[in-house]
Amino acid sequence: MISQPTVTVIIIFLNAGETFFREAIESVFAQTYDNWELLLVDDGSTDISTEIARQYAHKCPGKVRYLEHSGHLNRGMSAARNLGIKHASGEYIAFLDADDLWLPEKLAKQVAILDAHPEVAMVYSSTWMWHGWTNKPEDLKRDRGRALGVHPDCLVSPPTILTLCLEGKAESPGVCGATIRRETIQAVGGYEDSFRGMFDDQVLFAKICARSPVFVASGHWDLYRQHASSCCHVAKADGTYDIFKPNVSHQHYLDWLEQYLSAEGMRDTDVWRALQTSLARYRYPVRYQLLNICRYWQKIYRKLVRIVWIKPLHLVIENSNGDRA
Repeated sequence: MISQPTVTVIIIFLNAGETFFREAIESVFAQTYDNWELLLVDDGSTDISTEIARQYAHKCPGKVRYLEHSGHLNRGMSAARNLGIKHASGEYIAFLDADDLWLPEKLAKQVAILDAHPEVAMVYSSTWMWHGWTNKPEDLKRDRGRALGVHPDCLVSPPTILTLCLEGKAESPGVCGATIRRETIQAVGGYEDSFRGMFDDQVLFAKICARSPVFVASGHWDLYRQHASSCCHVAKADGTYDIFKPNVSHQHYLDWLEQYLSAEGMRDTDVWRALQTSLARYRYPVRYQLLNICRYWQKIYRKLVRIVWIKPLHLVIENSNGDRA
């Protein structure tokens, strides 16, 4: 019998409540791939979620472990994930947030890809933005998959994915949508503890995609639950994050990325150009706005040219006889 590599599943949580948390954990138990260990990392919870995690660890000592920071402190999402990584024993690592779900074949599909492609550091697919968990018709219509930016089921060389994300041509891999080699995470230094919440996952993906080939798979194997208590929605409410507008969290990430790529000696001109364009909205806001206005009117001008010249000429050619054509 061929041995199956162990996958360390890491769920971090902070006051996760009961319903969503249990559903997330049970989606791990429902995996068709059964060679996994589950690390439940408590980031200082004060609600029932601490007891729920301890119960699972007590009932399944060979499969589930409970971890917490010294003194039961709250140290942020990155530090919590790094604690899980420190205690991971699996060849592969996969992350699941405490309010999200995996479909049953998530690990089986992604482990098979990693086994078949030993040269890739990570595999991920399009995360499903899951509004429809409410079963309301208006929410079901809002469900969608994240834009990959490349044709799926292919190996992508570095730093292509990072460049596409900076250019807005792809959405960042979802933290719950990837499975990563443990040696890769260790080699890049894991997460950055200074990112306590927003963009913590993009930091790790940037480190990996900047230097290592990744496999982008088709399908949707993780469900990213959209609800008012999630980290992203809370950050939107307090004004520190907005996917469509300049915000403090995004600027912090871009500043970090500039320092990181410089320290790593990254010389790829496309990724640097994309990064500087993204930074321009923060460092040169007036120039950035004027450039956007120019681009907008340039598009309008091009559309007018097509309407005034191309379409009439096209009609003349179609309606004319052979001599006129």
